[in-house]
Amino acid sequence: MRYGGWAPYVSVAKRREKAAREIKKLSKKGMKVEPVEVQGRKIASTFWGKAWCDHLEKFSDYDNRLPRGRTYVRNGSVCHLAISKGKVEAIVSGSELYKIKINISPLSANKWKNVRRQCAGQIGSMLELLQGRFSDNVMKLVTDQNKGLFPKPGEIKLACDCPDWAEMCKHIAAVLYGIGARLDHQPELLFLLRNVDHEELISAELDIQAATTGTGKRRRLAEADLSAVFGVDMDAPLKPSRKKSTGKKVAKKKTAKKKVSAKRNKKIFIPTAAAITRLRRRFKMNTPQFATLLGVSTATVSNWENSRGKLNLQQRSLDALIPVAELSLEQAVRKLKRKR
Repeated sequence: MRYGGWAPYVSVAKRREKAAREIKKLSKKGMKVEPVEVQGRKIASTFWGKAWCDHLEKFSDYDNRLPRGRTYVRNGSVCHLAISKGKVEAIVSGSELYKIKINISPLSANKWKNVRRQCAGQIGSMLELLQGRFSDNVMKLVTDQNKGLFPKPGEIKLACDCPDWAEMCKHIAAVLYGIGARLDHQPELLFLLRNVDHEELISAELDIQAATTGTGKRRRLAEADLSAVFGVDMDAPLKPSRKKSTGKKVAKKKTAKKKVSAKRNKKIFIPTAAAITRLRRRFKMNTPQFATLLGVSTATVSNWENSRGKLNLQQRSLDALIPVAELSLEQAVRKLKRKR
């Protein structure tokens, strides 16, 4: 029986039980389900996740509507949340399963150029960027309400198929908080959401270092830093040869270089947190997809990516990672399809 057009109250336990059944049906139909799981009372605990939630709560448009979503995201009602370029698609368990779509405008070219210019010289590595270990100046810039990376209310379009006529219902509010929880583990998704490349912040850093030194010493130090962060070998600059080689000598040298390069590529992967993150991004996979490819749990991949430095992995994990690191994008996609 309905009262005033609204469905009667359904307990959280019953909602979750019903949602689990419906989500299971969607999984069987081939949908890759990505639930939001919040541990404890804190929705987000890292820099990017907390910064997202704090940013939303600064706007008067949202401040009296967001609280309704906190309980929903904490009790596991956000059954699915997928982030892609400029778009969030989610399923939230209420009286029924409701579908939510959120579209976010790309960061303007001028604003992104300004962020890059002001951050240049102040972000040391990709690991520092993704873990949010910035100077106060950079933190103020990226979280600035008007000039930073986070969208303003006018840049966010909300839609939910529930019967609530409010622009922001509790289901949408739960998804907005769910984005913060997701950024805790995958901060690079914020840049995908705003349609910008976070690696450009690091490339700007290297460009400045190269331009401000005559000897190239600082450039080499930057490359060494990237080698440590990403677990890849940077090619050393070639010294000019005294004599020109021609004919068979040139062919022999090229063949020898190819052999050396092939051997080097086989040993190139070092299991660091940043190297694993970089590998997953190269395959254009989210954390659950990458975990499936490796044959490990989603939590395991998240733990790897949120660690620091070189990882002390078990042999079975290395046996899964190293062959995958040698795959091309097409090979990885085919292998993932076979595992599903």
